[in-house]
Amino acid sequence: MLPPGALRRPLAAAARLARAGARPQVLASLATGPRQSNSIFYEIRTYDVKPSKMKEFVEMVNKHIHLRTAHSELLGFWSSELGAMNKVVHVWKYDNFAHRTAVRQALANDKDWQGKFLSAALPLIEKQHNEVAYLVPWCQLGKPLKEGGVYEWVTFQMKPGGPALWGEAFRAAINAHINTGYTKLIGVFHTEYGLLNTVHVIWWNESPDHRAAGRHHAHEDARVVAAVRDSVRFLESQQSMLLIPLQCSPMK
Repeated sequence: MLPPGALRRPLAAAARLARAGARPQVLASLATGPRQSNSIFYEIRTYDVKPSKMKEFVEMVNKHIHLRTAHSELLGFWSSELGAMNKVVHVWKYDNFAHRTAVRQALANDKDWQGKFLSAALPLIEKQHNEVAYLVPWCQLGKPLKEGGVYEWVTFQMKPGGPALWGEAFRAAINAHINTGYTKLIGVFHTEYGLLNTVHVIWWNESPDHRAAGRHHAHEDARVVAAVRDSVRFLESQQSMLLIPLQCSPMK
């Protein structure tokens, strides 16, 4: 715990700037963690599809998704195989919020998109959910080693406080898994809109069996065990899904 004087000093400095009419700067000691270096963000969309309509929905997406990707970049489009049923997840990249607004307006005026896909697809969907997330500053977007693998989508609900509280321990746990070599990291995303203090981690594996064997090996690695034990102090819950890329997905 910080001594009382350590916190009072930066607060007093900010107060003096305010009284002097100056614009106070963000103080590093009060920041919630490293800042993003650019305005790029990702919209994560999750749809629950009616069980009897899943095959029809997937076929429709594969056929007409080009109408949607004409407006903005699709990172990946997956259907759930394990951990959830009749669910699809797709991730869209935007340069900034003005870019997303322009794309949404263009889609609303796109007669082909509205008529050929949206009007037919909406009755097949039971529930929609979206989030806005940034790549964490220490992670670059990765690519699968080859086509034909599977993806694991792991969602961590962290304790409130942001990366300043749990970021270092979480990064160490991710790196410990990477260093085992059994899996490929695609991305680590931290939510900005949606349920806050949520981190989504996407991993690529050659197959479900390859992933299972790698996990068993990792659980016997003292470095992984130590890093995970340190990070779970900040964890409230976690959930994973095994995802299969759709034919139209840029990430296969």
